[in-house]
Amino acid sequence: MKLTLIGAGPGDPDLITLKGVKALQKAKVVLYDSLAHPSLLDYCPIDCVKILVGKRFGKTSCAQDDINALIVENARVYGEVVRLKGGDSFIFGRGYEEILYAAQFGIESEIIPGISSSYAAPALAGIPLTSRGLSESFWVITGTTKNHALSDDLLLAAQSTATVVILMGLHKLQEIVNIYAALDKLDESISIIQNGTLENQKVVTGKISNIATLAQVSEIASPAIIVIGKVAALPDLSFEQIEQMIQQGRSVASEVN
Repeated sequence: MKLTLIGAGPGDPDLITLKGVKALQKAKVVLYDSLAHPSLLDYCPIDCVKILVGKRFGKTSCAQDDINALIVENARVYGEVVRLKGGDSFIFGRGYEEILYAAQFGIESEIIPGISSSYAAPALAGIPLTSRGLSESFWVITGTTKNHALSDDLLLAAQSTATVVILMGLHKLQEIVNIYAALDKLDESISIIQNGTLENQKVVTGKISNIATLAQVSEIASPAIIVIGKVAALPDLSFEQIEQMIQQGRSVASEVN
């Protein structure tokens, strides 16, 4: 018996790996998350059994114990189970928990990494997590721990000069703001990226002092990624934006500096 964990990538279905596609093409049964793009299931054989075990904040989904049980149950029936998870299975994806549980029942596992939204979404929003002279490192932090609380690591990260990326933290935006405000960082730049890498991506950028209002006015909703740090204030250097700067007689270098 075998369990194959596939990282589906950050959202855009074209960002799944070739190895992930090959695994889907021979799948007999797939347990997939709601954050995995539905078109990825088109790679599966016609007779493949597809089971949604979606996990999304505030919406009905299978509990982890139920997912674990489904893995074992289907492995016994089909011999192999494909687990399609958003992003990368080993970055806040509970992938290790699932292979550990499966191992107790004699089920071997294969890991197929995926592109994580923690860096892909900012990149496609024009935000580099590191940039010489601005940010030399970055933190990736969960906004929802096992106890449904904001990670204690955020306080440490907020005291650094590093870029801070927060996943699954939009519903705790005010708590995040309060932490930075207490450190006298109201002028720190912050961006919120909704539906990162997808065609309906939405980006809101502001300061710690006004981001809560901007997010509300812009009707930002989950799934969303929060990026905090100097890099969040860098201008978008997509071709369209650069062309517009040139047409307006603005220097690209001066915009960055």
